[in-house]
Amino acid sequence: MHKTRVLIAGCGDVGTALGLQLARAGADVRGLRRTINQLPAPIQPLAGDLSAADGLPPLAACDYLVYSAAAKSRDLNTYRAVYVDGLRRVLEALPAPPQRLLLTSSTGVYAQHAHEWVDEFSPTEPDSPTGRILLQSEQIAHDAGCPATVVRFSGIYGPGRHHLLDQVRAGIQAPDSPIHYSNRIHRDDCAGILAHLIALDRAGQPLAPLYLASDDAPTPISEVMGWLAEQLGVTITTRRPVRRGGSKRCSNLRLKASGYRFRYPDFRAGFASVLMP
Repeated sequence: MHKTRVLIAGCGDVGTALGLQLARAGADVRGLRRTINQLPAPIQPLAGDLSAADGLPPLAACDYLVYSAAAKSRDLNTYRAVYVDGLRRVLEALPAPPQRLLLTSSTGVYAQHAHEWVDEFSPTEPDSPTGRILLQSEQIAHDAGCPATVVRFSGIYGPGRHHLLDQVRAGIQAPDSPIHYSNRIHRDDCAGILAHLIALDRAGQPLAPLYLASDDAPTPISEVMGWLAEQLGVTITTRRPVRRGGSKRCSNLRLKASGYRFRYPDFRAGFASVLMP
């Protein structure tokens, strides 16, 4: 039997972590991105621009297509070019449909803002144009003519993602009131979840069309920042809101029922790994 062939389109931070994990498990992994000098072996590099009409190199057949693109800007034209047009281009460029498409999306498709729990069955009525573009990308995936699974990640943090830490280091903390729940997932769990779903599919286990991927502990952002300030020995001097979007709590029950166990089940475990020297 041939090696499992995986194409990761948009092979950035999450895609690279996934590619290394899959390659260690024996898969043949190709990573498509604009700047390939950042891709470590054994990921096979493919230089291409997902947002450009003529930006793709010739693509070989693959068993799994992981579309994990990330727009570098919230500009709507950029969003549409990456999440909608880019996905269509890759699907059209493949010589045959993959065994399964996995698309990474975002909890930004939810508009709930009153601390509600949301899951895979919750209404998606985004109040932002970027959220509506992400929903359009999800629909393209489900209409792709091959089995497709969408994974909606909450706020990704981890190595190299220091925005919240930088605010705390500057003495900034969100106010305690009004409460604003935040949801997060460590970069390594993002990769782990995608690898887990591929492994289930390879074993003939049924996958759901949609998973919500967030850790076990939705937490008020003020509490997260206060804990970080304690760990860093920082004195808070400014209180101001720091989060976009509504206050909601993301449920990961479907994902955990599939057998996935989080490496970093809450923000304390995840940030402790980031803060270690």
